[in-house]
Amino acid sequence: MASSLICSETQSRVSSVLNRDVKQFGKKYMFDSNEEACWNSDQGDSQWVTLEFPQPVRVSELKVQFQGGFSGKTCKLEGCPKDGDLAKIIDFYPEDSSSLQSFPIQEAPTVHRLKIVFENSADFFGRIIVYSLDILGERAL
Repeated sequence: MASSLICSETQSRVSSVLNRDVKQFGKKYMFDSNEEACWNSDQGDSQWVTLEFPQPVRVSELKVQFQGGFSGKTCKLEGCPKDGDLAKIIDFYPEDSSSLQSFPIQEAPTVHRLKIVFENSADFFGRIIVYSLDILGERAL
C-alpha cells in the first residue's frame, strides 16, 4: 500500500523563495498540512524542488496543490540513486487550478533523490506557489 514518503528526515531544497522571505514563504510550508501556508518561489523560469530521502524509495504518485494562476505548466520529475545522476522519470502537465492534483507514476525506479522541475509557470513572471506537495510510494529494502 502506497503511503507518504516524506518524513522528518527527508531533506528538501528549493530554487528560490519570494524576496528570500523564508519565514513567510519557505519550503517547509509545502509539507505542514496548513491550507493557508505555502512555498512561493521568486520569479524566473525553471523553478524546482528537490527531496532527498533517508533510504531508497519507489515512487508511485506525485500530489501537488498550486495556487491558481501560479501553477506549473510544463513539469518533469527526475530521480536518481544516492550517488547517481538525475534522470527523467515522467513529464507532467498540471491544470492551472487551486485543487489538489495527482500524477500516477508507472514503473518508477528505486531512487534516493527526486527533483520536481517546474519548467514554466501560468504566471507571467514565472512564479510558482505550492500549498501542498506529497510523494506517495513505498520504502525500498
